[in-house]
Amino acid sequence: MRTDSSPGTLPAREHLPAADAGTPVLDVVIPVYNEEKDLRPCVRRLHEHLTRTFPYAFRITIADNASTDTTPLAAAGLETEIPEVTSVRLEQKGRGRALRTVWSASDAPVLAYMDVDLSTDLNALLPLVAPLISGHSDLAIGSRLARSSRVVRGPKREFISRAYNLILRGSLQARFSDAQCGFKAIRRDVAQVLLPLVEDTGWFFDTEMLVLAERAGLRIHEVPVDWVDDPDSTVHIVRTATDDLRGVWRVGRALATGSLPLDRLARPFGDDPRDREIQDVPTGLARQLVGFCVVGGLSTLFYLLLYSVFRQFSGSQTANALALLVSAVANTAANRRLTFGVRGRGGAVRHQAQGLVVFGIGLALTSGSLAALNAANGHPAHSTELAVLIAANLAATVLRFLLFRAWVFPDRDEAGPGSGLAPAVREAPYAQAYAVPHPHPYQATQVRAGDAADGTWRDATPRLQPARPHDTDPGDLR
Repeated sequence: MRTDSSPGTLPAREHLPAADAGTPVLDVVIPVYNEEKDLRPCVRRLHEHLTRTFPYAFRITIADNASTDTTPLAAAGLETEIPEVTSVRLEQKGRGRALRTVWSASDAPVLAYMDVDLSTDLNALLPLVAPLISGHSDLAIGSRLARSSRVVRGPKREFISRAYNLILRGSLQARFSDAQCGFKAIRRDVAQVLLPLVEDTGWFFDTEMLVLAERAGLRIHEVPVDWVDDPDSTVHIVRTATDDLRGVWRVGRALATGSLPLDRLARPFGDDPRDREIQDVPTGLARQLVGFCVVGGLSTLFYLLLYSVFRQFSGSQTANALALLVSAVANTAANRRLTFGVRGRGGAVRHQAQGLVVFGIGLALTSGSLAALNAANGHPAHSTELAVLIAANLAATVLRFLLFRAWVFPDRDEAGPGSGLAPAVREAPYAQAYAVPHPHPYQATQVRAGDAADGTWRDATPRLQPARPHDTDPGDLR
C-alpha cells in the first residue's frame, strides 16, 4: 500500500477566477498505444472543436504508452504543426500510468481525458468541464448508461458494461452509473491529492479513482453522452474484465480494513464563506444506519446463541447477563471499526468502557423484560423467553445507536468536524506520493496544491486566460 507523509484536507470549491495568464485552463489527455492510423484525424478534429467552442486557452496532450509503431512520429508531427498540442512518451504500457503521469505534472486547473477513437460526441466536452470550472463539482464523467444517453454498440459490450456496473454497486456501493466510459475530467487540486491514493496503472484506474472520490464525499458530475462503439477497438475484453475484478477485490478489502486515508479529500461544509465555520455537520448517517443494522443483526444472533448455551447450566438472568456482556464487547468493536470508521488502538479502551455503559442500559431493559415475564408466568417456555428478549433488544438497539453516534463515537472527538474518521486513519499506510518524471512542457511540483509552507491552505489554482479577446466582451453572448 502507498503511504503519504503529508495528510490534509481540500479547501472549499471556488469558481476558477478569470484573468490574463499564460496557463491553459483545460488539458485534454489522449492516451494512445499503436494508434498511428487514428491519432492524426482524432487530434485535428478535437483541436478544431475546442478552437470553435471552448472559450478559454487549452492544451491537448498525447500520452504515448510505449507504442511500437509510428505513433511517436505522428505525435511529434502534430506537436510541431499545432501550438496547442504536446506529446509525452512513456516507456511502459498502461492507460492509468499515462493519465497519472500527465495529470500529476500538468499545470492546467482542469484535467480531462478521452479515448483516441472519439467514440463520445465532442458536444459533451464543454458540459463535462463546466461544473469543474464553476466550482460546483470535483470530478465529471460521461455516462453511456444514463436514460438520456444515446448509444450504438453491440449486445456483448452492452451486457458487459451493465454487468460490471452492477458488480460495482453490489460490492463497492458505487452510485455513479458508468465507470469505464473514456470521457472524464477532474480539478487539478483534487487530482494532486487523489491520484497518490490510486494504485492501478491500467484500465481499472478510472474505477478506483471514482470509488475513492465518492467514498471521500467528493462531488461527481455525470453527463449523458452520445456514444458510438468503435468496431476496431484493441481492448482485450476478457483480460480487462479479469484485471477489473481483481481491482474490485483489492479496493473493497482496503475499504473494509480502513487502510484508505480518505479524510485527506474532505471538503468544508458549503461553498459560501459564511458556512465554512459550521461545526459538527452530521455525515454518513445513512451508511452508518446500514452498517449498524448489519452489525446489530449479527450481534443479536450471536447473543441468542450464547444465551441458549449459557442457559444449559445457569438461570435465565445469569445466562442473559453473560451473553449480553460477551456480545456487547464484540458489538462495540465491530461498530467501532465497520460502522463509525474508527481505526487503530487509540481510544479503544475508552470506547469499550463507554460501550459497557450502553451494555448496562441494554441489560436493564432485557433483564426487566425477563423479570416481568417470570412474574406473569412462573415457568415460561424457552421460545417465549427468546421472543421477549428479541423485542427488548430491538428497543435497546435504537437507544444504542443514538448513544454510539452522539456519545461513544462522535465525529468531533475522533477526527475533527464532519470527517467521521479517527486520527489513526490519517496515519494509515496507503498512499505514498507517486514519483514520476515531469516531461516537457510541464514543471515539477514539490508541494501539494494549496499547501502553504506554514501549513495553511492557499489558492494554488492558476487563473483563467481567455483564449481570444472577444471572449471578454460583455456584449458577446456566445
